Amino acid sequence: MKTLAPGLLLAMPQLGDPNFHRSVVLMVEHGEGGSMGLVVNRGAPLTLGELARGQSMKIAPERDLQPVFIGGPVEPHRGFILHDNDSIEEKHPVLPGLYLSVTLDALGPLLETPDIHMRFCLGYAGWGPKQLEQEMSVGSWLFSEATAQAILEGNPSELWGETLRGMGVDPAMLMVGKGMH
Repeated sequence: MKTLAPGLLLAMPQLGDPNFHRSVVLMVEHGEGGSMGLVVNRGAPLTLGELARGQSMKIAPERDLQPVFIGGPVEPHRGFILHDNDSIEEKHPVLPGLYLSVTLDALGPLLETPDIHMRFCLGYAGWGPKQLEQEMSVGSWLFSEATAQAILEGNPSELWGETLRGMGVDPAMLMVGKGMH
């Protein structure tokens, strides 16, 4: 089985689930037991400053207005931090230059350090065994290679269209269809 992690999944119009409209999902796990990813381009109505104050944590002023992201509909109160700081002790490598941390111990130093790139996501996207493969077979998702730079430094609102254009696909030409069989 070809693994989709790490990589990006781009929601196609036929997916039809409003949770994933024009979503870009960074795949973190993909295997026989199911799949897990983080939506990296959907801002929440919450800033990092509000999050930090709610947790009584310090934050660099440069981070105060940065958005929190909705990582997906599963466990929406659980936090996931994507970042490029290799000095954080609790981290899991996802891609070269991109790490995933899931603890408040990791979040504290990341919030206080203004010169690293990070995205804080609440919740995740999950699929049961073979569910994602079935959704892909009907054209609901398109796979693309992922880079740390695109995820951490790109404009989140433009990531879906930019990724498609980078694959040679014009987003305006996409329409609901049956996919490829």
